Amino acid sequence: MPVSLPPALEPFLGPLHCPLCRARLHPGRGALRCPAGHAFDLARQGYVGLLTGARATSGDDAAMARARDRFLSTGGYDPIRRTVAALTAGALPGRGTVVDVGCGTGYYLAGVLDRSPAARGLGLDSSVRALRSAARAHRRAAAASWDVFRPLPLADRAADVVLDVFAPRNPYEFHRVLRPAGRLMVVRPTGRHLAELCGRLPGMVTVDPAKEERLRQTLGPYFEAARTQRVEYVMPLARQQALDLVGMTPSARHLDRAALDAHGPLPGRVTVSVLATAYQPR
Repeated sequence: MPVSLPPALEPFLGPLHCPLCRARLHPGRGALRCPAGHAFDLARQGYVGLLTGARATSGDDAAMARARDRFLSTGGYDPIRRTVAALTAGALPGRGTVVDVGCGTGYYLAGVLDRSPAARGLGLDSSVRALRSAARAHRRAAAASWDVFRPLPLADRAADVVLDVFAPRNPYEFHRVLRPAGRLMVVRPTGRHLAELCGRLPGMVTVDPAKEERLRQTLGPYFEAARTQRVEYVMPLARQQALDLVGMTPSARHLDRAALDAHGPLPGRVTVSVLATAYQPR
C-alpha cells in the first residue's frame, strides 16, 4: 500500500522544489512528484527521500543516531535548546517557517516549534537513521533527506528561520532561502566544550582555534551577527551519558568501545560550552 503524505509535510508542498529540475512537487502514489516525472519516495517512517545520486557519508550512522537519542533524552543539552528557541522566537511571526539544516534527530527544531505554536518546521539531514527520529520529533515538523553542501530543495525566501546547530554550513544557500527579515541561528562549540572528555580521550575531535575567524569570513559576505549568547555550564555525567556523548559526535569514528575502556574511568562531570549567534541577512 502506498505511503500517504505526512500531515506535517503538506504545508511544504509549495516551498519544496524538485532537486533535479526545480519544479514544484505534488503527492502521488507514495511519492512526491514533479511535472517532469521525477519522483521521491515517502518513507513509511514519515520522511521524504529527496537526496539523489551520490549520497553524503558524513551523517549519523545507526549507532550514532541511537546514542544521540539516548543522550538528548536525559536533558543534558536542554539549556542549548532553550537558548536556540529564545533567540529565534522573534523572527517567527504568525505561521512562520523554520528550516533546520543538519537537523539530526530533530531535537532543536522541536524546541523552536514548542516555543512558537503557530510555526511549521522542516528538518533536512543526510542520515536516514536520524530522519526516522526527526519525522517523529514534533507534530508540526516534517523531514527530508538532503546534503547541506548541495543547493537546498527550497524556493527563494521560503524560510523565516534557518537553524544550523553543530552542523556544516552553506552560507549562499542559507541566504537564498531566508526572507529579508529572517534569522540564521548558528550554534558551535567553544574550545572549552567537553574539555574534561577531550583531556581524557586523545582521540576526541577538538575545536580548531581558528574556527571563529573562519566562520566570520565565510558568513560575512551574506550575514551580520545580530546577537550572540554563550551557553556554558558544568553537567554531571554518568558513564552511559559519557559513552553516548562521545558516540553521537564525529569522535565516534575514531574511538570504539575498547578504546574508551582502555582509558580507564570517564569523568563524572563535563563542561558544556557553546556560542549561539542569530545572524540577519545582508
